[in-house]
Amino acid sequence: MLIDWSREFDVWLTELERRANAGHARSQEQLDLVNTQLLYLQDLKEPPTEDTPTLRRVRQSGRYQVWRISHPFRNGVGVRLIVWFPPDAPPLIVLFGNNKAHMGDVFYDSVASRADQVIAAYLRLSNGGGDE
Repeated sequence: MLIDWSREFDVWLTELERRANAGHARSQEQLDLVNTQLLYLQDLKEPPTEDTPTLRRVRQSGRYQVWRISHPFRNGVGVRLIVWFPPDAPPLIVLFGNNKAHMGDVFYDSVASRADQVIAAYLRLSNGGGDE
């Protein structure tokens, strides 16, 4: 599946790469997980219709149904990517990511409003609406 990502995700990923390149082991571990998650998404043949252990609907979704991709348990690391499958067709959009291990459920409390804002901005940009 084709993957695109939001400006917000790009900023987060760039900072994670910067920290990993500077030798921060925890950042490298998170970056490795992100790359594995992106490969998983790339290998999807079509948008999901039901939850899997790796890809689940975010129950706290707002205007748009979004999904979260996760990884098996690792102590102190809980990388989550929030993705959206536009109804028209691919690409799927990676909206944002974070290490949920330090935030707990507060991360999911903010997903709906953040996702709605990022999707609206993405749609404006992709439809020729100019900068955010």
